[in-house]
Amino acid sequence: MTIRTILVDDEKLAIQGLQLRLEKYTDVEIIDTCSNGREAIRKIKTEKPDLVFLDIQMPGFDGFSVVKGVMEIEPPLFVFVTAYQEHAVRAFEANAVNYLMKPVEDDKLADTLARVRTRLAEKRSAEEAEKLKTVLAEVAPDAIDAMPEDAEHSADRFEKLINIKDRGQIFRIDVDSIEHIEAAGDYMCIRTADNSLILRETMKDLERRLDPRVFQRVHRSTIVNLNQVRQVKPHTNGECFLVLDSGAQVKVSRSYRDVIARFVH
Repeated sequence: MTIRTILVDDEKLAIQGLQLRLEKYTDVEIIDTCSNGREAIRKIKTEKPDLVFLDIQMPGFDGFSVVKGVMEIEPPLFVFVTAYQEHAVRAFEANAVNYLMKPVEDDKLADTLARVRTRLAEKRSAEEAEKLKTVLAEVAPDAIDAMPEDAEHSADRFEKLINIKDRGQIFRIDVDSIEHIEAAGDYMCIRTADNSLILRETMKDLERRLDPRVFQRVHRSTIVNLNQVRQVKPHTNGECFLVLDSGAQVKVSRSYRDVIARFVH
């Protein structure tokens, strides 16, 4: 898989430095460079890259303006590269893959590219699955029902870390540390053993980012990390409670008992 990449920075030396650091990554193909935001918007629309390394502080159109300027098309993945730490919160609000400080450190660049590969693999596998379903629906509609439930799922395509902006700070949460998730409208309460954070996202969108073999809906408004379950306690009316490693208890509604029974014994 080749990652078609555009570099955007008004400083020529910054582009050259990033090019040198990216040379060792054989799957990264730098297809163009841009020195300002207007040029970047034009190139992104015509070249349709997979990835854009984007400076924030540029005269005229800054990095955030570039992101807004390409929202009418399917946008690429963005990695913001800047010398200014105060832009970090806005960068994550723009759903950037990562936020790199200048000068870019090699280990952080390697981590960023690993995330990019995961995101692209998820996107491409989802696209291929949809194409397959479309073809099957036309030529063999019965085959759709026969497809195995996990055919589209592989561990690599799901998030390992989730960035959460809460109380003016960015928290990076290891997905494995999440005990359970509770929905409240368009907000999710992410609960770990020692913290509770609010994420502005719908349950449907969050479920797409989490491995369904680990994170299962046990109630209309609750998702549980099955690896954190240590006990099942029967309750009245066919309901039950899951006791988690921290001692917290989560109610399982009757309509979801069959789902949990497949994983918890």
